[in-house]
Amino acid sequence: MPPRPPFRTEPPAPPQGMDDAAWVDVIQKMDEVYSQLVHDEIELEKKNAELEQSQQFILSVLSAMSDVLVVCDAQGLIEETNAALCDVVGRSEQELRGTSLYDLLAGEASVARARAVMANRSPTRRGESIELDLRGAGGESVPVDANCTPRFAASGRRVGTVLVGRPTAEIRRAYQELRTAHEALKHTQQQLLHSEKMASLGRLVAGVAHELNNPISFVLGNVHALARYSERLRDYLQAVHAGSTPAELQALGARLRVPHILHDLPSLLEGTLEGAQRTADIVNGLKRFSAIDADTRQEVDLNQVVDRSVLWIGKGAPGHLRLLWQPGPPRLVRGNAGQLQQVVMNLLQNAVDATGEQASGEPEVRILMDESGGLVHLRVEDNGPGIAPEDLSRIFDPFFTTKPVGKGTGLGLSISYGIVEQHGGSLRASNLPGGGAQFEITLPKLAA
Repeated sequence: MPPRPPFRTEPPAPPQGMDDAAWVDVIQKMDEVYSQLVHDEIELEKKNAELEQSQQFILSVLSAMSDVLVVCDAQGLIEETNAALCDVVGRSEQELRGTSLYDLLAGEASVARARAVMANRSPTRRGESIELDLRGAGGESVPVDANCTPRFAASGRRVGTVLVGRPTAEIRRAYQELRTAHEALKHTQQQLLHSEKMASLGRLVAGVAHELNNPISFVLGNVHALARYSERLRDYLQAVHAGSTPAELQALGARLRVPHILHDLPSLLEGTLEGAQRTADIVNGLKRFSAIDADTRQEVDLNQVVDRSVLWIGKGAPGHLRLLWQPGPPRLVRGNAGQLQQVVMNLLQNAVDATGEQASGEPEVRILMDESGGLVHLRVEDNGPGIAPEDLSRIFDPFFTTKPVGKGTGLGLSISYGIVEQHGGSLRASNLPGGGAQFEITLPKLAA
């Protein structure tokens, strides 16, 4: 702004023909005009400073954008870019300005998609998302997920397009890493499931061994009896083939007790087959329990699942424990018998352990089952000390346990909860009004 000349101490002489009053009025008008000019110049400088500040702000925003930005005119010529795009393509903003957008694209497919968007006569103001491949600084193809938004003039005529894109290479890499981590987590979960299952199986070894010992001992006793009978029958047949008289054969038969043998053979064979079948049933139950195939779904009667669980848990339970269970009508669900048995056995084992903590009274575990509204309800109740109120919300959390170190992994209830959920059901824990805890399994009933 030019300096304002100083006012004279003595006003100039008025021109001829103009009195002093008119001359003073002219000087005042000139001073007002000059003051207005100075004011306008100050405002102009302020507006210029604000405009420059706005431009710097816009440039800083564009430079800070991690997404690439391209502003094109109606013919696809680049008018504006940002630093992110320059870094990707390896060219400066000055080099890019005025060039064709299609020169930045790698592959005919990307060019065709970009031309289709640019040629759209009725675009929406929200834009259109397309996948483009930019030609990177090293000639490589850089995939970009771009949103193409039309740019309109004040008259409503389309004057260009704004493309904002995000390179998807990092996203795809992150997704692949996430997928790998998810697969590793699933594998770890399967290992934990198998480990907990084997831990449960280990707790039942003594009871199962005792259960197997009964039919096996029965079969062995019958086989030894059959071996003795076979020797006697062989001696009798040798006498028959040697031509002994009927009287001799009758005396020998009475001495060898052949009639008794013939009468006892059917029951011996039937008992042997029954013992072998019981052994096979126990082994098949163990195989079903230890199976880890989570995709096997078939018709399962929960009565049979509870029967096997009660049999095995009961063998290892204290002798004074009352384990109350009465099978009812078939309760059919669709699921994996081994996994459901693991859940029931886990709940039973926890109930047995809880009853051992009570100070007095006879320990008791009850198993109840009914159905309503297309759902089967299986409840395991005990008369132990119950669950602490502060633990009810965490009882199914992984690695949470109230048992002493070395007595529990904290995974049993968590895995059981997950198994029941995978079967489309729910597992809930609560305290009984009269004391003790209750765990309730709810599963969809299999339609007839």
